[in-house]
Amino acid sequence: MRVLLTGGVKSGKSSRALELAEAFAPDRWFLATATPFDDEMRERIRRHKAERAADFVTVEEPIDIDRAARERMVLDCVPMWLNNLFFAGREDDWEPILDRFIARLPRDIVIVTNEIGMGVIPADPMSRRYGMALGRANAKLAAAADSVELLVAGIPIKVK
Repeated sequence: MRVLLTGGVKSGKSSRALELAEAFAPDRWFLATATPFDDEMRERIRRHKAERAADFVTVEEPIDIDRAARERMVLDCVPMWLNNLFFAGREDDWEPILDRFIARLPRDIVIVTNEIGMGVIPADPMSRRYGMALGRANAKLAAAADSVELLVAGIPIKVK
């Protein structure tokens, strides 16, 4: 089953992804897009690793998610991946990479993303471009997914 989980920051998306991935047969994969750029992020990555079952094989890929796709995978998370592209000066590469990823989308995958366009319009142009790109990426992933859930306060709400 191809599942897209979306919601706000700390809404329970990553925990829900691991819960859904319990149904995957071994060998399970975890595609981590975060980069340890400061102490806070290093601690966040450490906590996320500790939450995963021992039979997950972690693949750390901050940019080329299309090359890292595997069956029985959790991808966590799309906003961080997009952030990495923007800050690597590869803003224009997000759509071709995402299109290739969707073209080889595994049958069993849980994808974690965020909803950031439900509030204030950012003041700076890069943040506005980022928000528009993430919204478009989420729409593409939702169209390719079998199921979409919105997490609100830790509660999954079926959208598709």
